[in-house]
Amino acid sequence: MSNSPRHHPAAFYHACPKVELHRHLEGSLRLETLREIAQAHGIAVEQSEPLGMLVQVMDKEPFTAANFLSKFSTLRLFYRSPEVITRVTREAIEDAARDNVRYMELRFTPVALSRVEDFPLADVMDWVVEAAEAASTEFGLPTCLIASVNRHESTALAEKVVQLSIERMHKGVVGLDLAGNEADFSAAPFAPLFREARQAGLHITVHAGEWRGAENVRHAIEEMSAERIGHGVRVLEDPEVVHLAREHGTTFEVCITSNYQSGVVPALTQHPLPRMLAAGLQVTINTDDPSISRITLSDEFRVADESLGMSDEALQHMVLTAARNAFLPLAEREALTERLHEEWEMMNAE
Repeated sequence: MSNSPRHHPAAFYHACPKVELHRHLEGSLRLETLREIAQAHGIAVEQSEPLGMLVQVMDKEPFTAANFLSKFSTLRLFYRSPEVITRVTREAIEDAARDNVRYMELRFTPVALSRVEDFPLADVMDWVVEAAEAASTEFGLPTCLIASVNRHESTALAEKVVQLSIERMHKGVVGLDLAGNEADFSAAPFAPLFREARQAGLHITVHAGEWRGAENVRHAIEEMSAERIGHGVRVLEDPEVVHLAREHGTTFEVCITSNYQSGVVPALTQHPLPRMLAAGLQVTINTDDPSISRITLSDEFRVADESLGMSDEALQHMVLTAARNAFLPLAEREALTERLHEEWEMMNAE
């Protein structure tokens, strides 16, 4: 493969062995599955406009945080049974496996999945855990789980999720995530809880530096024990925070299309990913919510090449960075990294 950026056919991006560290289960639901669930459970959708417009970002819509987050309001109507939750978990892993993802960390929000039918949080988490374990084996895609809590909800709810996650660490729950609207809700109330979760053995990732500035990245690293940052694209606004992230070896889970569709960046070509790499930060490429954004991880690799001028070597570097910073034991991270390095080298030799 060439050192200089060049456009490849779609098959190239699909063939690239990939790692996904930032994918939300609730943003990964197939449109045809949603229609089947709606019919089976009498969910009144598609009366005023097509379902796709309610749950996916369309080209002519405003690319704003409010519009992006509005899609979840409709999606939350669909979690009507254990069978539904099991099915969407299985399909999310199947879709990633079909896209040549070699390892995935799938994050899910137990409170969101439980709310419409008032399911017990423990039951919801068990349904996802069991479905992920079975699908990982079925599709040959090792998948670990990250439990996510939202900034706009109570710390009491978050505390329940943390305790349940700790109890399920031996079943594939490896991390804790703070998500939601960082523009209007502070992460500070959650900091003690996240520090305790880290001490208990859970890995920590925090959505920060997406809709607010670099100060939120600093807070996540210094006060919340964050090993990885979800998005974090505004870290470049403060050179001191860039230095802090380099010092701590913090990894950034960048989601190019999502950042564009949610109004974080004004154009794909202006995404700061190349500048983050040039600043010496550890950067990975992810989908965020592939169904909402109507993308795959292969699509994100294509955008990194065609819109941002990323070389093949840069793509390989970011995949290996993701493998090295997966929430896995050291020996498993090293083995995953070595396997991926060998696969990429075979591609290089072609």
